[in-house]
Formats: sequence, C-alpha cells, structure tokens
Amino acid sequence: MKNKVQKFGKFLSAMVMPNIGAFIAWGFITAFFIDKGWFPNAKLAGLVTPMLNYLLPILVAYQGGKLVGGDRGGVMGAIAVIGAIVGAPDYPMLMGAMLMGPLAGWVIKKFDQAMDGHMPAGFEMLINNFSVGILGMILAIIGSYLIGPLMAAILTVLSAGVDVLVNRGLLPLAAIFVEPAKVLFLNNAINHGIFTPIATMQAEEAGKSIMYMLEANPGPGLGVLLAYWMFSKDKATKDSAPGAIIIHFFGGIHEIYFPYILMNPIVIIAPIVGNACAILFYSITGAGLVGPSSPGSIIAFMSMSPKGFGYVLTIGGVLIATVVSFLIAMPIIKMSGSKSLEEAQAKKDSMKAEAKGTAAPAAALTGASVKTADIKKIVFACDAGMGSSAMGATKFRNRIKSLNLGITVTNSSVDNVPSNANVVVCQTILQDRAVKSAPQARLVTLENFLADPSLDNLYEELAQRAGGAEAPAPEAAVEEEPKKEGKKGVLVREGIKTGLKSVDKETAIRAAGQLLMELGYVNKDYIDAMVEREKIVTTYMGMGVAIPHGTSNAKETVKKSGIVVMQYPDGVPFGDEKAHLVIGIAGVGDEHLEILANVAGSLEDMDLLEKLKTSADVDTIMKTFG
Repeated sequence: MKNKVQKFGKFLSAMVMPNIGAFIAWGFITAFFIDKGWFPNAKLAGLVTPMLNYLLPILVAYQGGKLVGGDRGGVMGAIAVIGAIVGAPDYPMLMGAMLMGPLAGWVIKKFDQAMDGHMPAGFEMLINNFSVGILGMILAIIGSYLIGPLMAAILTVLSAGVDVLVNRGLLPLAAIFVEPAKVLFLNNAINHGIFTPIATMQAEEAGKSIMYMLEANPGPGLGVLLAYWMFSKDKATKDSAPGAIIIHFFGGIHEIYFPYILMNPIVIIAPIVGNACAILFYSITGAGLVGPSSPGSIIAFMSMSPKGFGYVLTIGGVLIATVVSFLIAMPIIKMSGSKSLEEAQAKKDSMKAEAKGTAAPAAALTGASVKTADIKKIVFACDAGMGSSAMGATKFRNRIKSLNLGITVTNSSVDNVPSNANVVVCQTILQDRAVKSAPQARLVTLENFLADPSLDNLYEELAQRAGGAEAPAPEAAVEEEPKKEGKKGVLVREGIKTGLKSVDKETAIRAAGQLLMELGYVNKDYIDAMVEREKIVTTYMGMGVAIPHGTSNAKETVKKSGIVVMQYPDGVPFGDEKAHLVIGIAGVGDEHLEILANVAGSLEDMDLLEKLKTSADVDTIMKTFG
C-alpha cells in the first residue's frame, strides 16, 4: 500500500515540478501587482486570473498527458482540461488538470495501441491528427459537463472543511498529514492540487491565505537537520547536514531531509509538532501569504508575505517550527545511536525507484524468454554507453573467453541496444529503458558491472552450456578487437595521486575532473558533467573501483583522451560501498572504450588490485594502467 501511495505521489509531483517556474511567475505577479501588493497596478494585476485559471491548469494537464501518452497525450491533455475549466469557471482547476491530463494520455495511448499494425499506408498523418482532435473534443465535453462541476463540488466541500477547522482552532492538525506526505512524495499534489486552489479563493477576498503556508514552511525540516548536525553520532551524517541545511532552507528542496527522517522514522514526530505549532501561531495572528511559495525556500516564503508586519509574522512561524522541531528531534537523535545516512539515502532512492516503477531485486534475470543455447550476443548497457558498460563488457568478455562459445560481448547506450542482442545487462534503475529499447532480449539487472551475483549466475549458466555442447573452433570464440596499446600521454605521472585522505563522493569526482582539466585533457565544463553523470547512474564498478566520467553531451568539452588515478586508502563512500581507486576518464570519440579495456584488463589480478587500492606507489600504478 505504501509503495502505491509513493508511486501515486511521485507521478503527481512529476506533473507539477516541470511547471514550478510558471507558479513562481504567477506568485510574483500576484504579490507585486494586486490591490494589496507591493506595487499595485490594475493592468498587470489582470494577468493573475488568466494565469491561474488557464495557464497553470493547461501546463499541468499537458505534462500529465505527456507522461502517460507522449507528445500526443500532452496535446490531448491540454484540450481536455479546457472543458473542465469552462465547466467550473469560478474555480481554479488544478485538481481537474491532475485528472484530465493523465486520462487524456491514457486514452490516446490505448488508441495508438489499438491502431498499431492496422493503420492504412499513407493515412498515418491524417489519422494521428484527427484522433487527437476528435478524442480531445470528446474529453473536453466530458470535462465541461462532468469533471469541472465535480471538481468544483469537491473544492467547495474542502473549503467548507477548512473553514470548520479554522473556526474551531483545529487547523494545526493538518500537520499530521502534511509532514508524512512529504516523505511519501505527496507534497506537490497536496500543495498545488488542494491547498493552492483553496488559498486562491481565500486570497481573492482577504488578500492573503494561511493555506499557502501549511506545506511550504521550511522550518520543520530545518529543525531536524540542525539536530542531526549537532547531535548525530555518525560522522558522515553529521558532516553532510550543513550542506543539506543550505539546500533545504535556501534552495527550497525539502526532499533533501527525507533520508534523515528515514534513518529514524520516529523523528517524523519533530516536523509534525513543529509545523503544528507554526500553524497555530499563524492562525492566532491572522498571518498568510499572498501567493504560493514554490519551492519551499525561505526566499520564496518571505517574498510571498504581505508587506509591512506580514514579514514579522511569516518569519516568526518559521522560527517557531524550527525551534520546536529541533527540540523534539534532539533527544531522539541522541538516543538512537549511530545510523548510516548512506543506508537511508539508498532506502529513499529505492522508494523513488519503486514510485517510478523501476524497482527490482538485484541479481534478477527478467524480461524476454531466451534459451541459454540461443545466446549469441550479450550487451552491457549504461546511460551513455561509454563508461561503466564498456568496462563491464570487457571484464565479462574476458571471463567467458575460455568457455569458447562464440558469444559476442559488447556495450551500448541503454536507449540504443542493438536489435540482435539476446541478453542485456544493465543497472536496476535503467531496466525500464532497457526493456523498451530491446524487448526481444533477456534482461539481467545488477548493482555494479564488475562483481554481482547476477553476473555469476549468467556465467554459471554459460559454463553449463559449454560443458554440455560441442564448442566451436577457438578462432571463432569471441568477436572482439585486438587489445591495443595505450596511447602515449593518456596517463602521465602527474595524473596519479596516492595516499589521499578520504572525502565525500562529489569532492572525489570533482578532484579527478580538476586534475583532468589541469593536465589539458578537458575544459572546466567537463567537471560538472562528471558530477551530473554520477547523479544519473553511479559510476562505482565494484571491487573498490569507480570510474567517473562525463555525460555523453559533454563530448565536445574533451580536448584529448586521458585518465587520472586517485588512490584513497581509506575509501570514498559510493552508496553502500567504498571506492579506493577513483579513475577519472575522458575520451575523444570512441577512444574511451580502448582506455576502459586496458583498465579492465589490469583488474584481473586480484592481488595486484588490492595493492593498487591501498599501498601501490606512482611507479606501480603507472606501469599497471599506462
């Protein structure tokens, strides 16, 4: 049940998040130019209602339709939501947009599936365009007569419920639902789908609304992060908290403190009580914002405050929430012992993956049914097809070479897997893209490309085949290019750093990128591309080795091919494991594949690898990788 809620919340967030800029624009226009704004202007204030009633719902509905049915679904979503808007012109139709957009995407997706293989040649464009127009028209009519009035009725009931809570002093109880909803990724759905429409109707009458403040207050999360910073017994957690505080409080990314809650779920009591106290304060003082604070940054929160004394009330509620949350979280954290932030982060990533429908057990063999005897081509796939997959393919190719089965082992981008692939090996988070790219192939999912139980299972399967069948002639064993000598200057002595002190992952990646830049292999932009690549899929390969590299879009920032080797005897945390060798790679064209082949070949000697990770000197590393 929890996973379904997370999936639902993440989907609703995915509709809203790309359009946050539009919410910000509308919020600023509201704060600045309405009658009670900072710079009242009747003409510019005329932008407020059209943006709220038309622009925002259309954008949300388009995004929802696109998520389900692609570009055609997005267009249909925009058409359909207009019907809901016209059906209830006096109500902001953000909730209607969250319904009509995905519904429209689903309808056109089903239509396309029904027409697949049955579309007359030469009529594709006609049918595609008319189907969107006709089906969109039908949904718009349904929206006008049914969805719009239904959403208006729901908003009326919710508004009445809010009035009851306010009149009876019970509004602070909303925190009991709001704070857990954040951890379940429902924050955007609640804030923009429910609170914002109600708040807008209130603000039209009073010029402000407390409903804008219920979810966006950064104080509750700030209190939790401060408590971890000051009292956590886990050094990594303690050291990470200051950075998280900045991102959360000033950047407005509340998601940054979710792992800290997941470390000790009972800590959720702290933000609940903190937010409840802040809401009580706002209720008593009559505080409110003139527009939505999105994202929940202190900057956006304050910028939406009414001019004058409104600033004092707004900051007062943030301080109350922070102090109360901090005081409650403090003893819980002090008594909880040392718990790992990396484990909690992994739990959060798993929750997000499940919410996106991408979660699967590690070491899984899934996908199309392919018999062992029919396996002729194995493709290792990663996001760009230029880093971890190349290294994994090289190592597995060498591993099965002695089986003499005539199997080709290669690598590619996960979105461009060759159509003749029988088996696709990729990281778990990429499995949906792999299935879409190569539906005919068996899918092997894993956590890292160098050492994983799923690879062992695949090898054992192939070994059994080799033991029970007549092997082909040795010259036909494996289709691979002869291993080339490394290019001169790819690794230089200045590119090797040994005995480095342990740092966090991003610092290590940036240090490798900085050294690549200083040695003339790349320009400065490549460093950010390396960090961005790590956010997509980890470059940790297993066995204590990471190979950070840039995204495929960063190719133009590479001046010449090269690598740098950074040795961290105490390790750098990459998720649940530590990398002792951080090998930064930059390649012109496809030369990175040659470099990775050499690196992978060097990792076959396990005794040498252990030495390289902790005690090898520059000469040994130069001899090994150069």
